[in-house]
Amino acid sequence: MAYTVTARRWRPMTFADVISQEHIVKTLRNAITGKRIAHAYLFSGPRGIGKTSTARILAKALNCIEGPASEPCNKCSNCIEITASRSMDVMEIDGASNSGIDEIMNLRENVRYVPVNGKYKIYIIDEDHMQTHQALNALLKTLEEPPESVIFIFATTQPFQIPATILSRCQRFDFKRIPLVDISSQLKRICEAEKVTIDDDALLIIAKKADGAMRDAQSILDQVVSFSGNEITTENVTSVLGLVEQELFFNVTDTIISKDLKNGLSLSQNII
Repeated sequence: MAYTVTARRWRPMTFADVISQEHIVKTLRNAITGKRIAHAYLFSGPRGIGKTSTARILAKALNCIEGPASEPCNKCSNCIEITASRSMDVMEIDGASNSGIDEIMNLRENVRYVPVNGKYKIYIIDEDHMQTHQALNALLKTLEEPPESVIFIFATTQPFQIPATILSRCQRFDFKRIPLVDISSQLKRICEAEKVTIDDDALLIIAKKADGAMRDAQSILDQVVSFSGNEITTENVTSVLGLVEQELFFNVTDTIISKDLKNGLSLSQNII
């Protein structure tokens, strides 16, 4: 069987699994339990922080046989099909490769049909800002007055490129970068589950390099494990990422203070 990367194996499956987006999770859960489900959502924010994963969880929660529920069961046929990306009622569309007006016209035709198995027909459009203005304008009327069983979920890293006419028809949720401590904690859980030994300094370096993106952190972890096996040290991480060791920064500072030109040139050569 082909290897599945960590980012896919540890993708959030329920709202409880979504990290550091409590304000969004709470609002979506309350909307479901309070039966205040909107017909269009916009998830915006940097890469790798859970926008598409949250969209899938929302789709499962709405179409779960036990639902709409505040958490999907992940056991019924509807949840399993959505997780495997083979549900007839949940369409994931790549905005970059389906950016033209013809694709949107096809979508407008398809929204007329009722869901096959679930309660809703859900369209998850990723990187929505990549669509042309003509395509987005063609979607306006459908977005404003869609059939009762249709829900749109847009995900984008650049909401400022989406026309205001589209934004005004959506409930907007701004996802934030994930804090270092939360990334480190999640990576530690992953390592413990997969019997990988890693020290806290190495986890912190990976978390910093990820720049708030959990997916990036998990990809780096995969890379480091491939390099060093199941025992990871700080030296392994700095070697893989090509980072300058912290001790060198202290040496540079001491050299400047002491005005030691010879040692300064030697340090520069070592860094190069």
